[in-house]
Amino acid sequence: MVKDITPSVKFIGVDDTDLDLFESQYAVPEGMSYNSYLIFDEKIAVMDTADARKGEEWKENLYEALDGRLPDYLVVHHMEPDHSALVAWMLETFPSVTLVATAAALKMLPQFFPGICLEGRTLAVKEGDTLALGAHTLRFTMAPMVHWPEVMVSYEASEKLLFSADAFGRFGAMSHTGFMVSEDDDWACEARRYYFNICGKYGVQVQNLLKKLSGCDIAMICPLHGPVLNENLGYHLDLYQTWSSYGVETEGVFVAYASIHGGTAAAAERFAEMLREKGCPKVSVADICRSDIAECVEDAFRYGKMVLAASSYDAGVFTPMHDFLYRLQAKGYQKRTVGLIENGSWAPSAARVMKEMLHPMKEVRIVEPVVTIRSRLHVEDLPNLEALAAAIIA
Repeated sequence: MVKDITPSVKFIGVDDTDLDLFESQYAVPEGMSYNSYLIFDEKIAVMDTADARKGEEWKENLYEALDGRLPDYLVVHHMEPDHSALVAWMLETFPSVTLVATAAALKMLPQFFPGICLEGRTLAVKEGDTLALGAHTLRFTMAPMVHWPEVMVSYEASEKLLFSADAFGRFGAMSHTGFMVSEDDDWACEARRYYFNICGKYGVQVQNLLKKLSGCDIAMICPLHGPVLNENLGYHLDLYQTWSSYGVETEGVFVAYASIHGGTAAAAERFAEMLREKGCPKVSVADICRSDIAECVEDAFRYGKMVLAASSYDAGVFTPMHDFLYRLQAKGYQKRTVGLIENGSWAPSAARVMKEMLHPMKEVRIVEPVVTIRSRLHVEDLPNLEALAAAIIA
C-alpha cells in the first residue's frame, strides 16, 4: 500500500497477515506491518525496507511511489531483518544509492549479506549529524539498545516528523489497526504488549532517547511497526515515559496462577474475589498455562502489584510459572509488590523457588504472609488469604 503521510512523504510499507508468530514467539492474530517511508525532495530518501516475506510487495510499492525517479539515499534505522531484508537488493538495483546508517549497523551488514560490496556506497552517521535532502533535513539521534545496539532514529524539522525505528511500534497489520491513530486504548493494548516484550529490558535506554528527543517539536511519529501516530502525541509519549521508567500505569493487582489439577486455580480465583470485595480498583486474573504469555508479561508491568499462585512440582515450582518468572527476569521486571500462594500435597516447594527467582529483581518486595495450601483450598486457609489480600491492597 502506498499512502501519503504529507505531500512530500509517502508510506510504502507492507502488511503481513499470514504471520503466526512475530520473532517466532509472539502471537500476532492481527498480523504485522513492516513500515517503510519515502521522502521526496531534491534528493529522495528511502527510509528502511521490509521483511523478505513481503519483499516483492514492498518493491512494487517502492516503484509505484518513485514513479520513474531514482532514490539517492537508503536510510537504515535498524538492522533487524524484518526491516532490512532488501538492503542488498536496493544497492544492486540502484547503483547511485548511498546507504546511511550508524557505524555499528554498517559493521553488521556483511553478517546478513555475505559478500556485499559497500565500498564507496555508505555514509556512517553519529549523534547530531544531519542529511540535507533539499527543503527537508534529517537529524540523526543514536538510540543504542532500543532495542539493538546499532539503532538510530531521525527527525525531520520542516514537517516535524520523527522516524522512530521500533520505538512506538505496535503488533497488528495496518488493515486491522488503521493507517493513522491518535488516542486509542486499542493502540495502547497491543503497543504495551509489544513494548514490554520487545523493549522492556531497556527502560534506561528508552529514557535516554526520550530525553534526547524532548526538545523536538514532533507532529507525527512514524514507527517501523503499527500505525503512524499523528494526534494527541502527549498521550503516547506519556505512556512511553511510564513504561520505560517502570512506573505503574493502572492501579490494581495482577493475579497469575499455574495450576495442575485445579486446586491452585480455585484458590487464585477465590483470592481475586477477596481483592474485589476489599475494593481493589482493578483485578486482572490469568491462567498462565493457557494464556498468551506475552500478555501476562504485559499485565505484570502494567499493574503495580502482582500475586503469583503456583503448584509445587518436582521439588520446585510448576514449569509454566518458572517460565513466566524467567521471562520477567529477562525483561527487567522491577519496582513492584508481589504476593505468593503455593500449593503442595506433601512437600510444598513452589514459594521457595518463586522467592529465589524474584530475589534478583530490582526493588521487588514480597509481602507477607506467604500462603500455603494443601491440595485444595480449605476453610482454615481463608484467614491467611484474607490477610494476604489486605496486605497487598495496603
